[in-house]
Amino acid sequence: MPRTASVPFSVRLPRDDVKALDELARATDRTKTYLVQKAVETYLAEHADYQVALDRLRDKGDEVISSAELRRRLGGRVGK
Repeated sequence: MPRTASVPFSVRLPRDDVKALDELARATDRTKTYLVQKAVETYLAEHADYQVALDRLRDKGDEVISSAELRRRLGGRVGK
C-alpha cells in the first residue's frame, strides 16, 4: 500500500518507555519516529488479523474442524 503524507501526532509515554525507545533507536541507527511508526503499523495489522479471527469464531455458519480432520481433508500433504 502506498504511503500517504504523514501528519504530526503527539503521545505521552512513561519515562521508562521513552528511555527504552531512545536506546533502541541508538542501537538500530533508526529514528524514534521510524520505530513508533513501525510499531503502530504492526499493531494495526495484528489487530486486523485478530478481528478477522474473532469474526470467524462468531460466525455460526463457519465450520470448525480439528487439525486431524484438516490433515485428512488435505490427504496427508501437510508438512511434507
